[in-house]
Amino acid sequence: MKRIFLFVLTNVAVVAVLGIVASLLGVNRYLTANGLNLGALLGFALVMGFGGAIISLLISKPVAKWSAGVRVIEQPQSADEAWIVETVRKLATQAGVGMPEVGIFEGEPNAFATGAFKNSALVAVSTGLLAGMTREEIEAVIGHEISHVANGDMVTMTLIQGVMNTFVVFLSRVIGYAVDSFLRKGDDRNSGPGIGYYISTVVLDIVLGFAAAIIVAWFSRQREFRADAGSARLLGRQPMINALARLGGMQPGALPKSVAAMGIAGGVGQLFATHPPIEERIAALQTAAQG
Repeated sequence: MKRIFLFVLTNVAVVAVLGIVASLLGVNRYLTANGLNLGALLGFALVMGFGGAIISLLISKPVAKWSAGVRVIEQPQSADEAWIVETVRKLATQAGVGMPEVGIFEGEPNAFATGAFKNSALVAVSTGLLAGMTREEIEAVIGHEISHVANGDMVTMTLIQGVMNTFVVFLSRVIGYAVDSFLRKGDDRNSGPGIGYYISTVVLDIVLGFAAAIIVAWFSRQREFRADAGSARLLGRQPMINALARLGGMQPGALPKSVAAMGIAGGVGQLFATHPPIEERIAALQTAAQG
């Protein structure tokens, strides 16, 4: 639940903080000085909505290395490290993407992929995953992460988050303006928005931000099914099924918020979970195999 809460809170906080900064800079006063300027508001919402999402994408790889404590394998120091690098190379070639950086981080079983571009990504696995799984299962997990890269999931998630943030910014200010107009009937509005506008937009940024996080989490869960299927296409369904079954009997390690949605496993909540339950993922692979 902690990972789920942080996922939701971060997405809500981004929009709320940007809204507060805009208020301090006087942007809201400009948008409402002579009635609500919907064109200017839409442009403002697009910049606010996509700005933070794109910046997060561009710095995703260095942030992931720092926050997860990833040690990039420059020169393999053991046979296991050489095998991991060659496995990533083989699967990246099969998937048609450039060779990612390969790293290892300390922790319970998990793995993730990140990076702004398909041909310069990072794939990292935990020491717990390497110790707790067979090589065939580890290979399937790496195939899952390579599929995230090949599918362009980091970019897609950024676009979805940007669109949701844009709607939040736009709707909160339109509704806030309507509320403020109702509360200030007959008042002189040349002085700019009133307290009703500011309170309404802050509250709506938070409420609508939670609603947007539900949509983003739903999309993330669908993306996990596609990455599982991608690993199955690269290596066969049974290795991925076995890897998921093994993972289901373990306690997956927590990942930093910046890469949590790109891990092999995540929370098991309902509306805000970035990953489907392991059982559903296995069932999806089995159903596809039967079909």
